[in-house]
Amino acid sequence: MNLKHTNIDISMKDDFIFGLRPVIEAIEAGKTIDKIFVQNALQGPIYAELKTILAKNKIRPNYVPIEKLNRFTRKNHQGVVAFISDVPFHRVEDIVPQLFEEGKTPFLLILDRLTDVRNFGAICRTAECVGVDAIILPEKGAAPINSDAIKTSAGALYNIKICKEPNLAHAVDFLQQSGISVFAATEKAQKLIYDVNFTEPCAIVMGNEETGISKEVMHHSDEKIKLPIEGKTQSLNVSVACGAILYEAVRQKMIAAPNL
Repeated sequence: MNLKHTNIDISMKDDFIFGLRPVIEAIEAGKTIDKIFVQNALQGPIYAELKTILAKNKIRPNYVPIEKLNRFTRKNHQGVVAFISDVPFHRVEDIVPQLFEEGKTPFLLILDRLTDVRNFGAICRTAECVGVDAIILPEKGAAPINSDAIKTSAGALYNIKICKEPNLAHAVDFLQQSGISVFAATEKAQKLIYDVNFTEPCAIVMGNEETGISKEVMHHSDEKIKLPIEGKTQSLNVSVACGAILYEAVRQKMIAAPNL
């Protein structure tokens, strides 16, 4: 296959690429694929080639009806639309050992199926400001890491590691086996954020804007925590709640190690 005289930009719009050959070329050129959508029951030799490349690069496609692809673009997408990101992705099993080897106390944030790009960007901005080492996301069901997210984060997404995991519950298990406590933020908790210890290796889980943390991730977490709510409104915007929890963690860390 000769790629020297092709041009993937002809099928690129904003943060996504469409068409079998342009998507293949983007992956082989080292582009970071945030999400890829493939038409149900798609067949053919070029698609077979794409499947091989996806498997080789451990990229999991989302199989969808053609109507969804048509909502992305009315042009000839050939059954494939891929969203790209300028932000590289990592794996949590690589990040955690590295943090311990560097002598750090891991401070991680897990975002369980957050879908609002602006909430996501704002959270990333706060997380980077307070020194979160990495943000862990599910491969499916998360907000896209696109130009809007980067803009809302004020560029913080370029300065914090993003881990995409196929199964968040398995990622939680890995963190616990590595000696990291996992705190799930939910208004149904009994314990306030001020009553847990954030100075040890820890990860904080924030849930979806509408449904909160998934049952599976909640079940695997070590403790449930909540913010005090005194008014009639019983919930906060997720980015505001996340900021309050992260800064409580920072407060505890500063008291525990005032010279840091």
